[in-house]
Amino acid sequence: MRWRRYGPDATLLDCDSLEQMSAVRAVVSAAGPEHVTELVPGARSLLIASRDGERGLAAIRALVESADLAHPPTVGGREVVLDVRYDGADLDLVAETAGIGVDEVVELHTGAEYRVAFTGFAPGFGYLTGLPEPLRQARLRTPRTSVPAGSVAIAGEFTGVYPRSSPGGWRLVGHTEAVLFDPRAERPALLAPGDTVRFRSLP
Repeated sequence: MRWRRYGPDATLLDCDSLEQMSAVRAVVSAAGPEHVTELVPGARSLLIASRDGERGLAAIRALVESADLAHPPTVGGREVVLDVRYDGADLDLVAETAGIGVDEVVELHTGAEYRVAFTGFAPGFGYLTGLPEPLRQARLRTPRTSVPAGSVAIAGEFTGVYPRSSPGGWRLVGHTEAVLFDPRAERPALLAPGDTVRFRSLP
């Protein structure tokens, strides 16, 4: 890990892996220090802000460096179930690449429990870990110029849902009517880091 100052009240931690980042985030979240004002996870980084400035950041560093990151605490988030119609434009391609049938793709995707590791790309877009190995596939060689809102997709080790129409290169397996982002809501984003997600297949 590499610690870098990020202004007077924050530090940016460069991590060796997504798993390490998630472990550090769990350690800090479980400790719940009141002076920590923000935790912003990324694929290989974690931004930590403290109202106590240098003193607070030093305490966080000591906490993390003394923690057993191989066995991080479990930090509870919300549980979200998304109803999906598995009719995506790339569903057959995903099945062919995996060497399995379309029905098995759906079974694998709905049978796993996912966790929101971090958010980004667009407001409300969560990067969900826990994708079964056969479904871990490359992005499309040529991204689409427009992906419909609510599209459920996979790419690499992640699955996710496009919260609004946008360009994108992930493989589309289905769609959901759930609203992933509403700026007028009390909680604008449906998904937040630490939440668990399950997909439920609709007929």
